[in-house]
Amino acid sequence: MAKRNICDRIQSFNLSQNRDRILLAQKYEAMRSNAFVFLRGTCHLFYQDLPVKSWFKKAPLVWICGDLHIENFGSYKSDRRNLYFDINDFDEAILAPCTWEVSRFLTSIFVAASSVNIREQDAELLCQQFLAAYTKALATGKAYWVGKDTAEGMIASLLERKNQEKRIDLLEKRTEIIKGERKIKNDPKRSLPVSTKQCQKIEKWMKEFASQQADPPFFKLLDVAQRIAGTGSLGIERYILLVEGKGSPDRNYLLDLKASVSSSLQPYAAWEQPTWETEAERVVGVQTRMQAVPIAFLHAVAIDGKSYVLRELQSTQSPTDRLKLEKWDDKLKEVGELMESLGQTVAWAQLRSSGRQYSAIADQLIDFAGIDKWRDALLTYAKEYSHQVQADWQEFKKGSDRLLQELHASETLDSKRK
Repeated sequence: MAKRNICDRIQSFNLSQNRDRILLAQKYEAMRSNAFVFLRGTCHLFYQDLPVKSWFKKAPLVWICGDLHIENFGSYKSDRRNLYFDINDFDEAILAPCTWEVSRFLTSIFVAASSVNIREQDAELLCQQFLAAYTKALATGKAYWVGKDTAEGMIASLLERKNQEKRIDLLEKRTEIIKGERKIKNDPKRSLPVSTKQCQKIEKWMKEFASQQADPPFFKLLDVAQRIAGTGSLGIERYILLVEGKGSPDRNYLLDLKASVSSSLQPYAAWEQPTWETEAERVVGVQTRMQAVPIAFLHAVAIDGKSYVLRELQSTQSPTDRLKLEKWDDKLKEVGELMESLGQTVAWAQLRSSGRQYSAIADQLIDFAGIDKWRDALLTYAKEYSHQVQADWQEFKKGSDRLLQELHASETLDSKRK
């Protein structure tokens, strides 16, 4: 078998995106913990390896989030403060065969099996339940959504917890009041101070942005910090913004501002893509099409020629926000019902965004749902590739010390130059 050079491929990809070296080192540390976190942090490897034949090529083109796995679903509040459950990460979004999205999700279930204490045959059954619900929902040709009034089982519990969560509670976790003014806490696990140059950049942009909104005082910037969050995108420029909101100090709001880079799927998409004005326009555009209702304050913005996605900061590190892996061995029935709901959610997102800028129309997706062969092919591939992910993770663990040493050395060199 040819050498896969996993460590070099990972380092080359991440450094090409000009990531913060300190946070990139944190990403590598997290990826060493288990194979599922490794899968989350290496979306580019999955698509580098994806076959360019059979159902990975001839399936209908749809809009996909690009990095679909079990933890990329979650609950959120819209601008009107209504609750929804949907796919929630669109950094890698692109136009691609619907089988790309489905195969990555199935692979994530097989990879996660050991982490959630279930056997491979149990994981296969869960995948079959997902596929059955996905194809049945596609076959209807109609997109529905999951909200507080329609959710069931684990998703209903997630939305109920989200409903009980208050904005002030998040403020108390992420901020502190100093001399009567609310400030973002310096928390090494969640946020770090920004440089003077970064602060000035954000302040200047925020004034201009606020002036263009219906309620400019709402967006008055009170504080800014560098945000630490996620796995796949860790190290990409990202900020927490504390704004005036509806009044200080307890009616302030927190916003998330994240730089957008090109989708790691782009090099492998052999079909025409729309021309987006910026990468952030791509992310927000696809998210708006695929989600029933987008998260609050969602905007694509530009700062000094670089694009960013702005949205409300909701508690992404909290169990109220997204699905999280946990032990499933004693509740396979409930997890099976969850897989059915997730299959429907993915199908509805693809139907909702159908017929937009080269994506297949609903009739094509209905026809595809009636074909049986592709399901077995995807299931077989996902199971086999999950074994490759496990092997790649083992190789990464062995070589990650070298990658970390290289990062620390480059960080030291940069410090000396400054």
